[in-house]
Amino acid sequence: MASKAAQKRLTKEFVAMQKDPPPFIWAVPEEKNILTWNYIIRGPPDSPFTGGEFHGLLLFPPEYPFKPPGIKMLTPSGRFHPDKKICFSMSDFHPGSWNPAWSVATILTGLLSFMLSDEMTTGSVNSSPAQKRQFATKSHAWNLDQARFKEAFPDYCTPHAKDVPNMGEQHKQPNPTLPTSSSIPYVALTVPAPNTLLPLQSSASDALKGTSKTTDDASGAAEAALSWGQVLWEKWRWGVLIALAVVVSRLSSARS
Repeated sequence: MASKAAQKRLTKEFVAMQKDPPPFIWAVPEEKNILTWNYIIRGPPDSPFTGGEFHGLLLFPPEYPFKPPGIKMLTPSGRFHPDKKICFSMSDFHPGSWNPAWSVATILTGLLSFMLSDEMTTGSVNSSPAQKRQFATKSHAWNLDQARFKEAFPDYCTPHAKDVPNMGEQHKQPNPTLPTSSSIPYVALTVPAPNTLLPLQSSASDALKGTSKTTDDASGAAEAALSWGQVLWEKWRWGVLIALAVVVSRLSSARS
């Protein structure tokens, strides 16, 4: 029987699971015993478990969250012995490393990470990636034959494996402030063949020479314009001075 602390904590975690489940994971407590949870792990893309549906159990002690749960995977996976307790850092094999802050979501995320590794431990088995893929392909059909799976997950007893609420990256909405890959145009980059490099270099050199010539011509025109401007300025300045001198001379003559 669950303690008050365990009852309160697991009820809170059930609400959290409903609201924000971790990627590729879904879990629910049994109606008659909140200390026993059934979970589904879906095989992530780009892994040997892609498309797989793996059913298992979390067996919480009455002292939870101060003691860790036992963990089993029931569906054959090629990674764990079916219906055998799994030894890893968040399970009851390691009470000394248990952290009461860990939750159902934390435990199952850790289990998925451990599942994707090659580390061997109590409860694990060794198989090739091809064998894991075969187990993944057959997993949903195997689950449909299990009374426990049908009782715990009636909504998942469909002809094909049903996605859990959070299937990971493919269901995450893109950041509206950032461009998505579909909005970025594809530009093909063509590398010239080795025998075309020399003509390309020559063309580039000619282009640079043409640019240099154009620049020199423009500089010469600017210098010529500047020289004519200086000549005109000198003539205009002297003309003004002479005119002023004439005016002053006439004014002086008039006064005398």
